[in-house]
Amino acid sequence: MTVWDDLVGQERVSEQLDAAARDADALVTAAATDAPPPEASRMTHAWLFTGPPGAGRNQTARAFAAALQCVSPDRALGGAPGCGFCDGCHTALVGTHADVTTVAAVGTQILADDMRDTVRKSFTSPANGRWQIILVEDAERLNEKSANAVLKAVEEPAPRTVWLLCAPSLEDVLPTIRSRCRHLNLSTPSVDAVADMLVRREGIEPDIAAAAARATQGHVDRARRLATDPAARERRASVLRLPLRLGEVGACLKAAQELVDAAAEDAKQLAEEIDAKETEELKAALGAAQGGRMPRGTAGVMKDLEDKQKRRRTRTQRDSLDLALTDLTAFYRDVLALQLGSRIALANMDAEDALERLARDSSPESTLRRIEAIAACRDALESNVAPLLAVEAMTMALRAG
Repeated sequence: MTVWDDLVGQERVSEQLDAAARDADALVTAAATDAPPPEASRMTHAWLFTGPPGAGRNQTARAFAAALQCVSPDRALGGAPGCGFCDGCHTALVGTHADVTTVAAVGTQILADDMRDTVRKSFTSPANGRWQIILVEDAERLNEKSANAVLKAVEEPAPRTVWLLCAPSLEDVLPTIRSRCRHLNLSTPSVDAVADMLVRREGIEPDIAAAAARATQGHVDRARRLATDPAARERRASVLRLPLRLGEVGACLKAAQELVDAAAEDAKQLAEEIDAKETEELKAALGAAQGGRMPRGTAGVMKDLEDKQKRRRTRTQRDSLDLALTDLTAFYRDVLALQLGSRIALANMDAEDALERLARDSSPESTLRRIEAIAACRDALESNVAPLLAVEAMTMALRAG
């Protein structure tokens, strides 16, 4: 087993990264032994991973980070870096390696304040690893100031620093940044590949794995959650029941409120454990006295953490809502497929009766208008429109469509 084995349907990208990791290992080894560096290298200081949601951009970047930090003794015997078991690989994969810094959007943007310490760290040598690695999971959320800070760091990096940026597409990243990166585009894994992964890696029953992979259309993380979390399956089932409930105005408004409330509850559950752990760790680091009393001068630091957690909860709620809208889009896509007599496989076979009913009772034109209404809701949420207002407008449009 290697760090590449968990990448689903990305064989071509894995081969390129494996080759780059080998050359990176040769560069570090040459520097440590005062030997001349290799004449040609497939390693570079900045990488940009793009691909549709669920393709595994962040996971691929983290696997590469692990391969770069690999300290397996087998490398000296000609083995490839990225064993998956050594201390370098393990800590990089689980996010505890001192020389692998991960930056993710807390709110809707990555602010300059969130990048300041990271950019400063990028100009230092690795503490005990082989490379200083900066992994930006949401590069599309860099705002103007934070993007410019990253640009300066990517333009003149330290000799042993590597930037790994992840974004949905090239167009989501500042042109001056992407021009300095080596670009790798990931593809959506096949449904069969995701189902196979769930069976082999997660021990999921084949029928549940196949249903989860089909419902999420190859989205690896969503398929894993759907297959392993009964509550997630129930939330999805509730979303798929929504189209048949939108008969009256009152029903539309009620459905909208339920969607928003469910997203808020989901965000709360996800945030509670993370927030509590972060707060306790920061209190300990600041020297909180027994009973939780904080030393003088630390109130500002605690307030900054609270603000960060609030922004993250807001983003998590919007992400949860977006997930429900994605499920709705897939539902109406299936309706459209039935209306047009398409032979594509339906994603929502478990809701086949509802799909057939809507396909009979509406036209392809109205189905397309409903899909457009969902897209408009997603755009509104991205523009920070109040979630309830955006979802109410959508449910009314789904009724009228």
